[in-house]
Amino acid sequence: MISKQASNQKIVPPQGKDLPDTRFINRELSWLEFNERVLDQAADTTLPLLERVKFLAISSSNLDEFMMVRVGSLQMQYQRNSMVRDASGLTIGEQLLAVAHRCEVFADRQYRILSESLEPTLAEHKIRRIDLNNCNERCIEAAEKRFRNDVLAVISPQAIFEERPFPLLQGLGVHLCVRLKASQQNIADSESNSWEFAVIPLGRTVPRVVLMPSEREHSYLLLEDLIKHHIGDFFPGREVVECVAFRITRNADIELQEDAASDLMIGMEEVLESRRQSRVIRLEYSDDASDATLAFLSEKMQLRSQDLYPTAGPLDLSYLFTLHGLESFDALRDEAWPPQRVASVDPSETMFSSISRDDILLLHPYESFDPVVRLIEEAAIDPDVLAIKQVLYRTSRNSPIVAALKRAAKNGKYVSVIVELKARFDEARNIEWAREMEQAGVQVIYGIRGFKTHAKICIIVRREPQGIVRYMHFGTGNYNEVTAGLYGDVSLLTCNDELGSDASAFFNAVTGASQPQKLRHLDCAPTTLRQRIINLIDSETQRCIEGQKAEIYAKLNALVDTEVIDALYRASQAGVKIRLNIRGVCCLRPGVPGLSETIRVISIVDRFLEHARIFYFRHGGDSELFISSADWMPRNLDRRVEIMVPVDNPDCRQKLMNSLFTYFQDTCNCWEMQADGSYTRTKTEKQPVRSQELLYSHACQATEEVRQRSRTSFETHEPPEHK
Repeated sequence: MISKQASNQKIVPPQGKDLPDTRFINRELSWLEFNERVLDQAADTTLPLLERVKFLAISSSNLDEFMMVRVGSLQMQYQRNSMVRDASGLTIGEQLLAVAHRCEVFADRQYRILSESLEPTLAEHKIRRIDLNNCNERCIEAAEKRFRNDVLAVISPQAIFEERPFPLLQGLGVHLCVRLKASQQNIADSESNSWEFAVIPLGRTVPRVVLMPSEREHSYLLLEDLIKHHIGDFFPGREVVECVAFRITRNADIELQEDAASDLMIGMEEVLESRRQSRVIRLEYSDDASDATLAFLSEKMQLRSQDLYPTAGPLDLSYLFTLHGLESFDALRDEAWPPQRVASVDPSETMFSSISRDDILLLHPYESFDPVVRLIEEAAIDPDVLAIKQVLYRTSRNSPIVAALKRAAKNGKYVSVIVELKARFDEARNIEWAREMEQAGVQVIYGIRGFKTHAKICIIVRREPQGIVRYMHFGTGNYNEVTAGLYGDVSLLTCNDELGSDASAFFNAVTGASQPQKLRHLDCAPTTLRQRIINLIDSETQRCIEGQKAEIYAKLNALVDTEVIDALYRASQAGVKIRLNIRGVCCLRPGVPGLSETIRVISIVDRFLEHARIFYFRHGGDSELFISSADWMPRNLDRRVEIMVPVDNPDCRQKLMNSLFTYFQDTCNCWEMQADGSYTRTKTEKQPVRSQELLYSHACQATEEVRQRSRTSFETHEPPEHK
């Protein structure tokens, strides 16, 4: 059964309720609440030590991207009109001040967790960061040797002169600012200036984490500490007064002005260059920096007080990812959860045979992403495959899918790929893939003017005895086999003819830049998806008003769109039971009397990043279930090409619903949102339930059942002519 369109009946929610002055949570502050939940994992002493270290590194990387994109965007908006208010009622200036305060408090907590908890516990387990000012002679000698051999010949200082422009420094790179006593000549020329400055970029050639020899423990230095200890060697004959580590963040919210770009690829390369030179929006520096050095850096980069972030520890905590990957410390990491093989995928037959037998739904990373890769690799060499059509938004560095697409084109298949060059922070990689595929004979389309193509879809057209058959993959995540082992996503593999007809019409509209046709079963942004979602919500509202049982369950990364939120508020006022699992930003206020009393919002933060979008509507008992590439945000519904796919196969539906409802049973890593935007961790006296562990257990159990069945059945080898 393919889902029908939702009802458009008039909705009349209860009247006369007092509503709060502000119905929405500020987006930026809600995101910072999410990153606080990530940081809480680093503080959780029940987790394995190196997993806590990893979560601290993740919180740091998350904050970097937030500053580059969201704060960068706010600062540009502030320059245009500082008094514009967002849906929560805050002006741009008020948002910037609130964000600066929250980030300052957040960073302080990060470094307290590092210095007071993680580093002492790491030292107890023989993982120790060395202080060269307080170590033995053998260690100092080893450090000096490492400096002479690996550092001094590679890294160079750059003197700063008043008459020359300040050097172009790399965003997010660690640098050293060196304050030198001025030479006698300069003092004579300008008695008011007794200092000179130089900058040392650390670059990426020399590893940030410098491993040191040790018999009984794993010792390491950070590169900046090693250089600071030997800083005089860079300035022979000069007096070094101060050496301070600092790091800058540049505005990355620079988009291509497509109307002015005659060539999209050249335009994107110009965007990358503009981002490299964009305005500095954050300066992190060692908190022992002198006023003179801080004033120098602030003046050169034209920074305000709210852009300055003193740190009480090492800059750029992403170096902790290196510690998480240390060998011989498996006991300090999570137990391995290898992805499981799916019962409906027989490795002895082709993916075409498996899919033609029945639809296949995969829950990643509990179940392997290999069937998706296999499908495309098999298509590349199958003589009956005529065409492959696919959207690539993000891929891995050594993508087997890209390799298969190039191989397919060389084998004479008609291969058409939409490569989204505007995928933020993956632009350079996607430009490289696009050029390589073009050289291999792939027809490459660079998306749609004015939109990002974010849909996750692959169509394989195959000639079979009964005619042309379309095999499809729809997903909630990217075609990246690496992140498929880390992100919670859903894949649907099907050869349903009705979905195939819609999928081809959708793809051809995108590649042909034509007017999108009305599809029967798929819904797409920016054309029908927003209204379809609101219709589905309103349909539940109407049923509840009429006395029927009504329920909405949704799993998303973010809920920001005010029209959708208002539809959910109407549904709640009518009495609809609404359960939302939103990993990150949520601008809806749950549990407000007269507004959202029936809405519960949870967030799961665990070892895997929750990334799937799943929507369930009770629909009078004839439930409607969807997966989608889109969150409920204006950017997804208005400015991106997205799809929402119905899941109608009975077995796939049951499996997907079970996974969706499992999250709401979580009592270990579940946070519940309060009306003020804060979150409280779910606690219970009952048997603890960890949703991700339960989902993995179910996947293992299904695999084991297949294995047991194979032991109790016999399969003969037949002569080739009998096959």
